[in-house]
Amino acid sequence: MKIKLSNEDIRGYMDIGSPDFPKYTTQIINLANQNAQGTRPKVVGQMSELIKHFTGKTLHDWEQWYLKQKPGAIRAATEKILQMVKNLKNAVDKIDEEMVEKWVKDLVIVKTFMGLRFHEAVLKKAAEIKRTNYRLSDFTEESKGIDGYIGGIPVSIKPETYKTKSALREDISVKVIYYQKVKDGIQVDYGEITE
Repeated sequence: MKIKLSNEDIRGYMDIGSPDFPKYTTQIINLANQNAQGTRPKVVGQMSELIKHFTGKTLHDWEQWYLKQKPGAIRAATEKILQMVKNLKNAVDKIDEEMVEKWVKDLVIVKTFMGLRFHEAVLKKAAEIKRTNYRLSDFTEESKGIDGYIGGIPVSIKPETYKTKSALREDISVKVIYYQKVKDGIQVDYGEITE
C-alpha cells in the first residue's frame, strides 16, 4: 500500500512551524546562496554527518546541539548570502528592457544555433570515425532522447557530468556520446559507438 504524505502532513507529525516569507524572496535568497555557496559543508558543516551524532529528539534539541557544534556557522552563512543578495540587487538595477531583449535574443537565436551546430559537429565526426553518414533527429526522435543518427544507430549527446546526475537522468535506451568542455574546445568520448 502506498500513501502520500504532504509536506504539511510531515510538519504536522513533527509539530514544526516554518516561517512565512514574502513572495519571490526565497527564490532570490536561494539564487544568492547558490552563487555565494553559503550553506556548503565548509561553512555550515556536513549535515548528513552531523545528524548521525545527534541524540536529541526535538527541533529545539537539534538547534541547541548544532549551535554548540558550529557556533559561528549561521552567522558566516548569513553574511556570505547577504553580500550576494546585495550584489544581485546591484545587478537588478542595471537590467532594463534592452538588456532583457539582448538576453532573450542570445538564448533563442545564438545559443540555439550553437547547440544545433555543436550536435551536428559531434555527429559528423562520429560518422567520419564509423565511415558512414549521419543526421540530426527530428522533433519526435528528440522527445525520445535521440539527438541524431550515426548510420542507422540512434545516439544521444550528453555532457560528461550527466553520468553523475542520476536523479535527473531520463530513460535513454540508445548509445550515448559524452563530451566535456575543455579550454579550447570539447573532449568527446565516442566509446559507446565504436565498441
